[in-house]
Amino acid sequence: MKNTMSWKSKRTESVLKGVVSRNLTIFLCIGCFCAGMLFTDRTLDKTISNLEMVLAAARALQDSITSGSPITEDLKNPELTKKRKYLMVIGINTAFSSRKRRDSVRATWMPQGDKLKKLEKEKGIVMRFVIGHSATSGGILDRAIEAEEKQHGDFLRLEHVVGYLELSAKTKSFFTTAIALWDADFYVKVDDDVHLNIGTLAATLATHRSKPRVYIGCMKSGPILAQKGVRYHEPEHWKFGGDGNKYFRHATGQLYAISKDLAAYISINRHILHKYANEDVTLGSWFIGLDVEHIDDRKLCCGTPPDCETKAQAGNICVASFDWNCSGICKSVERIKDVHRRCGEGQNALWSTVF
Repeated sequence: MKNTMSWKSKRTESVLKGVVSRNLTIFLCIGCFCAGMLFTDRTLDKTISNLEMVLAAARALQDSITSGSPITEDLKNPELTKKRKYLMVIGINTAFSSRKRRDSVRATWMPQGDKLKKLEKEKGIVMRFVIGHSATSGGILDRAIEAEEKQHGDFLRLEHVVGYLELSAKTKSFFTTAIALWDADFYVKVDDDVHLNIGTLAATLATHRSKPRVYIGCMKSGPILAQKGVRYHEPEHWKFGGDGNKYFRHATGQLYAISKDLAAYISINRHILHKYANEDVTLGSWFIGLDVEHIDDRKLCCGTPPDCETKAQAGNICVASFDWNCSGICKSVERIKDVHRRCGEGQNALWSTVF
């Protein structure tokens, strides 16, 4: 009797062990499958992103060749094909007539010479004045920029014919060219009459690194101006509904940043992306149908003193400062040094900040 009970007990124990073993095996298999899927998804995302970068670079080079336009020096540089990782690429929007503005930026918030190279190497921050070509290729305007580039080495030349009504096309060309040259987490556009604290911008963007598709700026929704002859007139106003309607939310054009996936999206789809009259509206329209996180950060649009100065004294350093009524710093060439003195983040802030 005892032997029978002992046998049954052992058999039950054996069955239970088998069930537990099978359950544990199934559980481990499911766990491994999920982990594998997670790893595969991340690897696949990274692979696709890298392929998009290579495709964008190839297309930028092909466009330069087929159009017969001069190839920018950065595209010719074989070192850039190694694609080291950067935090951000800052494109400073400028014009042929803005030499004094560029010099005022160089004298305040933009590092020069070896410090500009050090910024790229040590902090992963690329900065360039962004400009296209004149309607008369190789004319006096282009030669003046070429001479300035030899002196400072801080330009990114686009395969784009300059014109105010072509700002949307210039923006598209900037993101397409920038992502072909530099593998960065973020791509930033800023106007040359805006004061920028680079370290504060970098620290701000770094907090959003884990997000795949972000669009960062001071979000607004202005009225749609149907009347001809007024500033910011929208020829395609009828697309947005009846009179009195407003635009969808979009970042103000003085400064905004987008993540790498969005820059790649613009590059790949650049031939079919529609351009509206206003550059900031155009950029916002490209993201309306996408799964994009809009981040409204008012540090990117502080006013000039006393606004930015008061905030700085309270320990809230502004990323950017300008005058809304001038769409930039009013009389920026004369005033940007004073804004920098009163609202700048300090000489060592950029180099001591850890991103």
